[in-house]
Amino acid sequence: MDSIISDSYAVHFNENAFQTLNNHLSEKKYSTIFILVDENTHELCLPNFMAEINGDYQFEIIEIESGEINKNIETCVGVWEALSELGADRKSILINLGGGVLTDMGGFIASTFKRGIDFINVPTTLLSMVDASVGGKTGIDLGALKNQIGVINQPVMVLVVPDFLDTLENRQVVSGFAEMLKHGLIQDTTYWEALKEAKGLKDMKRHILTSIQIKNKVVLQDPTEQNIRKILNYGHTLGHAIESYFLESDSKEMLLHGEAIAIGMILEGYLSNKLLGLSDESLTDIKTTFLNRYDKVKFSNEDIENILKLMKYDKKNSHGKVNFVLLKSIGNPEYDIEIPVELFTEAFAYYKV
Repeated sequence: MDSIISDSYAVHFNENAFQTLNNHLSEKKYSTIFILVDENTHELCLPNFMAEINGDYQFEIIEIESGEINKNIETCVGVWEALSELGADRKSILINLGGGVLTDMGGFIASTFKRGIDFINVPTTLLSMVDASVGGKTGIDLGALKNQIGVINQPVMVLVVPDFLDTLENRQVVSGFAEMLKHGLIQDTTYWEALKEAKGLKDMKRHILTSIQIKNKVVLQDPTEQNIRKILNYGHTLGHAIESYFLESDSKEMLLHGEAIAIGMILEGYLSNKLLGLSDESLTDIKTTFLNRYDKVKFSNEDIENILKLMKYDKKNSHGKVNFVLLKSIGNPEYDIEIPVELFTEAFAYYKV
């Protein structure tokens, strides 16, 4: 399969990705083509990307600093100013070449510059390919609080070129794999079982298409996350709070998104077992699968207390209530579940054992 059709755009793969891009640029005749990169994708991905573009176009490269810590309004202001100084107009386009931080933020920057210019996402990490590539969510963090500012706005297209993954360190690859495992847990038992057998990047590459198809199927049913799209947040309510806590802590090493979400999926698996009847066998399967791939993180009682305070800022909350996605069984989720407070401490105790 060369493409997956989403709501108003398509995700294109491999050779078809560059062919489609070249056709689009030739047809649209943009006034200026801006490419947003970070220091890593500037060095490791941009030369190969540029080599695939045919035609004589005016390109401007804008570089930002990598990392979740830079996914903020200050970075956006810097890019908006660069766009303005370099003469961007409403007939310009922004191509976002990078991981999920860069495509989230680049989409937001394009969506708000001059009330919106075209943008194309070219994800270069496993996480951004299987997660940020579909759904149109753009945004930035508010301090350490994840994705508090943003809009849902669709790119012109998304280009998925798995060869870019060869530039990543293994920790980044494993982080992205957590989102793929989530897709199995919320939608497809067979896929979950297949992913458990994946040994390395080569095996993971083979499953990228399936993960994107699963996410796209959910998003098409509920583009603005009013109901079923919420299931994509399994593991993220506690996971995002954990990620935010480690991001703002001066004494702790920052966790990557997938590492925090992996912990969240174990914790929310425990909650599923207690509240929705997820079987003991499935709960053990979830915990074992994640701990086989992700190092166990130590949490003090103070850590847990602060993490639970951060949960109140989760985007899925409403009317002062923290809402969770839980599993009745693997592949069978429910959303908008309220949790008795005492179970959170029990969930962390289960994770620690």
